[in-house]
Amino acid sequence: MVFDLKIIQKFYSKFELKIQKIKSFINHPMTYSEKVLYAHLFEIQDIKKYYSNNKMKFIRNKFHMNFIPDRVAMQDATAQMALLQFMQTKKHKTSVPSTIHCDHLIYAKEGSNIDLKSSIKENEEIYNFLRFSSEKYKIGFWNPGSGIIHQVILENYAFPGGMIIGTDSHTPNAGGLGMLAIGTGGSDAAEVMSGYFLELKIPKVMGIHLKGKMSGWVSPKDIILKLSGIIGVMGAKNYIIEYFGEGLNNISCSGKSTICNMGTEIGATSSIFPYDIQMKKYLEDNGRKEISILSEKIKHNLKADEEVYQNPSLYYDKIIKIDLSNLEPYINGPFTPDKATPISKMKEESINNNWPTKIEVGLIGSCTNSSYEDLSKSISIIHQAKKKQLKIRSEYLITPGSKKVLFLLKEKGIISSFQEIGAKIFSNACGPCIGQWYRKKNSQYRKNTIIHSFNRNFSSRNDGNPNTYAFIASPEIVTALVLSGDLTFDPRKDKLKNKNGKYVLLEEPKSIGIPIISNFDIKKLGYHYKISNKKNIPVIIKKDSERLQALSPFPSWNGKNFINIKLLIKIKGKCTTDHISMAGPWLRYRGHLENISKNLLMGAKNAFNEKINKIKNCITGNYSTVYNTAKFYKTHNISTLIVGEENYGEGSSREHAAMEPRFLGVRVVLVKSFSRIHENNLKKQGILALTFLNDQDYLHIQEDDSFHFYIENIRPNENIQVEIIHKNGNKEKILTKHSYNKIQIQWFKSGSSLNFIKNYKRNL
Repeated sequence: MVFDLKIIQKFYSKFELKIQKIKSFINHPMTYSEKVLYAHLFEIQDIKKYYSNNKMKFIRNKFHMNFIPDRVAMQDATAQMALLQFMQTKKHKTSVPSTIHCDHLIYAKEGSNIDLKSSIKENEEIYNFLRFSSEKYKIGFWNPGSGIIHQVILENYAFPGGMIIGTDSHTPNAGGLGMLAIGTGGSDAAEVMSGYFLELKIPKVMGIHLKGKMSGWVSPKDIILKLSGIIGVMGAKNYIIEYFGEGLNNISCSGKSTICNMGTEIGATSSIFPYDIQMKKYLEDNGRKEISILSEKIKHNLKADEEVYQNPSLYYDKIIKIDLSNLEPYINGPFTPDKATPISKMKEESINNNWPTKIEVGLIGSCTNSSYEDLSKSISIIHQAKKKQLKIRSEYLITPGSKKVLFLLKEKGIISSFQEIGAKIFSNACGPCIGQWYRKKNSQYRKNTIIHSFNRNFSSRNDGNPNTYAFIASPEIVTALVLSGDLTFDPRKDKLKNKNGKYVLLEEPKSIGIPIISNFDIKKLGYHYKISNKKNIPVIIKKDSERLQALSPFPSWNGKNFINIKLLIKIKGKCTTDHISMAGPWLRYRGHLENISKNLLMGAKNAFNEKINKIKNCITGNYSTVYNTAKFYKTHNISTLIVGEENYGEGSSREHAAMEPRFLGVRVVLVKSFSRIHENNLKKQGILALTFLNDQDYLHIQEDDSFHFYIENIRPNENIQVEIIHKNGNKEKILTKHSYNKIQIQWFKSGSSLNFIKNYKRNL
């Protein structure tokens, strides 16, 4: 079965005409990103008013436009809140094709068979809610065990030139198949599913010029690991990253997806590759030849115009060149994905930073590197190990990306080869990557090192231990280092001692040919789509449920200044969505706002005592958890403020990190800078998201301060004055910035974007 074939046929039949019409308005050669983005405008004519008086680069990162994506994708943890919000729209079915993928709630403990059965039983209430909701609202449903959302999307739904949004920050994975894919919060998904448009600030376009050819131990993962080190976790904020150059020709579609997937870690709105022979091959290998035939007919428009490639500096806002011929494997970390170290420098860096070099666990898989190609390269190393009489020296854990990948691995004997050397196979799910790993033989706070092929390595993320030093590398490098047990091992030159005492050198890994896939029964792959003629399919939410809770709308703003706002917490250092709303065991409460709110900021460091989850109640003078303190303030009708530093909200798209503070009475988040998705999520939920005009003002904020925010006349592009009242009675005034446009100010006034949209549609 080829999903969406008629929709794609219709889209492609109009694509070239749309591009011609857009060019008549903008009158300049187009990058591929622009073609795909503008082809999905809610009203193509809207572009005319922005381009009539402005040059191409001027409108980027300046104006918002409205888009209609081709599809919405949701994973099970974020789908719960997205559906609860969608239900408030009173729609009977989704306006845009949508799917739910059950991958986040499956834990990794004993192995795939036991873990999957136990997880299904433990999460029965949630899976029933998601399944019945899917039937009621005509949403495609992928059962637990079917695979990780992004791998399943790539195999079944992604197509060149299309646009998809997903309630997961790594949705850009589909860019490896030429699709513009954007991670969003659940409110965006609910709004688009209800028939509303996606509002998006027009991103800048960063061109990554790849030249040369990869060889040896270098993999596509090393391209994005190197790029992360070049520009950092904030370097691509409000950019689409577009790759071009002769270096693309030898990067597989799966490899391109790995690169796009991790573009999220450097702040990109999306990442995308132009259509090429590798995408054609992937479509055909996955039984979607009909899509490749359609793509071939318009392939000259599924890339940037030739003028762009001839003079890229005229059309890209920023260009970075990477010579693949000189690239070497990278290992990034610990604690942040942008600390990039060439493998040749690992020994030196480990000594200088006192990193523990004994690797206790190596993990391969996750949405970033769990394709058949990824795992087949790793097995080529394992086959060598058997021939050379080597054994693994670290625990070795493997997570296939989908049921389709697992089937092929079993068919080729790859799974049994992994198991023979001592690897454990987990379910086709996210597992260890998102903290669903029940790690054995690991005590909390013990200093240790792991290495994985995942995308994130924040403190405590994988196993809950803040002293686990997690490093990121390609599956091939992870596998080689598992054979050595040493973080400083360089498989290009270092030898390993085998069972006979002989020193042997590993050969470079080879990919086993990907078999052509055809006639797969989608039901056997885990797809569930039940068409019901019933108009009122019940979706039951028990009143006493600990895991699901119907939502009530957040109250609207009363139009007055915020007076006597109390400081809840001033955060020191990195504060990701993992710090704000932890995953792992807390995933079970993602559908229950009141219960999930109990984990608010439990991973954040208090700037005043440098302790985790211990803050001062300024009324009682006592210290307690963030949740207990926030609950006290809420009970006493005291509104509060969160203060943070750079790139606040980095990481996941989880809107719980915005809904929890809103639920507990936080009215303002004031930071040095925001990550893109989290800032938008705060706006969507009616929290005032502000940044310091002068970052040094962060230092002026004291533990017992109160604040007045003068917002009665809030307008776009106008600073907001804040008065800080210190405990000793002294006062000082500072200026803060915001990025709200006229519509977003209406969200704030209404209490949330969903409140605004419901009122907007009611008044039409």
